[in-house]
Amino acid sequence: MSKDKQYEKVAKELLKCVGGEENIISVAHCATRLRVVLKDDKKIESEAIEEIDLVKGSFNNGGQFQIILGTGIVDEVCKHFIGLSGISETSKEELKQVSSKKGNVMQRFLKALADVFVPILPALVAAGLLMGINNLLTVQGLFIKGKSLIEAYPTISGLAEMINTFSNAAFVFLPVLICFSATKIFGGTPVLGAVIGAIMIHPDLLNGYSYGEALLDGTVPYWSIFGFNIAKVGYQGTVLPIIASSFILANIEKRLRKVVTPMLDNIVTPLITVLVTAILTFTVVGPVMRTVGDWMTAGVMYLFFDLGFVGGAIYGIVYPLLVITGMHHSLVAAETQILANIGTLGGSPTFAVVAASNVAQGAAALAVFFIIKKNAKMKSTASAAGISALLGITEPAVFGVNLKLIYPFIGALIGSAVSSAYATFMKVLSLSPGPAGLPGVIVIRAESMIQYMITMLMAFVVAFISTVILAKILAKKKEIV
Repeated sequence: MSKDKQYEKVAKELLKCVGGEENIISVAHCATRLRVVLKDDKKIESEAIEEIDLVKGSFNNGGQFQIILGTGIVDEVCKHFIGLSGISETSKEELKQVSSKKGNVMQRFLKALADVFVPILPALVAAGLLMGINNLLTVQGLFIKGKSLIEAYPTISGLAEMINTFSNAAFVFLPVLICFSATKIFGGTPVLGAVIGAIMIHPDLLNGYSYGEALLDGTVPYWSIFGFNIAKVGYQGTVLPIIASSFILANIEKRLRKVVTPMLDNIVTPLITVLVTAILTFTVVGPVMRTVGDWMTAGVMYLFFDLGFVGGAIYGIVYPLLVITGMHHSLVAAETQILANIGTLGGSPTFAVVAASNVAQGAAALAVFFIIKKNAKMKSTASAAGISALLGITEPAVFGVNLKLIYPFIGALIGSAVSSAYATFMKVLSLSPGPAGLPGVIVIRAESMIQYMITMLMAFVVAFISTVILAKILAKKKEIV
């Protein structure tokens, strides 16, 4: 059977097991999961779904029924599923609208952060890897004693400069990317969001990175309007002010579209939307949300720089728990602000912890591969999911193996806590985002690379051994096969 036929067969079986096309409201997918919003969740045949070929697990979360298929598979199955169910591609946005109405305010806020960052993660990862390449070319002593590659081979210095420019672009213009993505999520016109993002980093404004020093020196520039002074400061290196402004823009635009006559809509609506949003951004929203964002970042920094290895261990335990809810993407907000201040901090301590957590999940899944004897499908899932987690994609391992059996998940938490504590104690810092697993070494500061690899080895060994020990304990109680 060809791959395409196999994907079509899986899609047909899944459609049948979720109640057929008449039970589908909307369909979407992320990197590893098919996400379906259903009219009646009681029609789901969970046991039958678990038996379908290529399915690595399933669960309900935030109003969505999510089926884990894995990278490279989910997008192909989703195409057939959409075709068979008669749901158009555009209805994937409905999934976000339906599921976003569920949960409390904090859950909805964290989900909004996750939804905003997921689409732009490829850009951040690409920029991070480019920074890693630049790091390899410019750091001294990594390949040649006492020299960097560009010092040893001056002819490639121009290449390093070019790559450095390429790598910085996504971060220099990050507010534009975030505004574009956030405005789309909130139902506004993405291009108008990009305009607000561009306004927030306009070169006529005081650079956001210089705001603290200017505040101390009393040199902050202001606009004087009707007796009110409005700080003329940019929002480089911030996240929450940008998202909040996008939310306001989208809601102003949607309300204007309902009342402005169609003849004037294309002129009046964009004008008023951008003008009002920009004014609110610099007068109220920006200053308030800058403070909230600083608090959020300070909380993460407290774990790592005040609690030390204990804080690292806590983060290592909490992170995989957030993966279960899908809220781990919201941590990108704090991570982005930390990286924005890389000159002061020297790098981000969170990346190594996330990578250690992912490797620990992979090790636990691979341990299951050797432990399980009778369940051929579980062995197959464990091997593929384990390798995927080592490379930074953990959902198949977490949902398809570790959470199903519980004891591997506990083993992974132990491995994550121990290795995260070590990474924090050794001050393993990253220069940018990247693939949070074994390949992530490329974005680590040169002086931390060896300690990073020791951290990954520790995560793997501790999680693997912990999982085996827990399995033996359960086997004695006859609770495992």
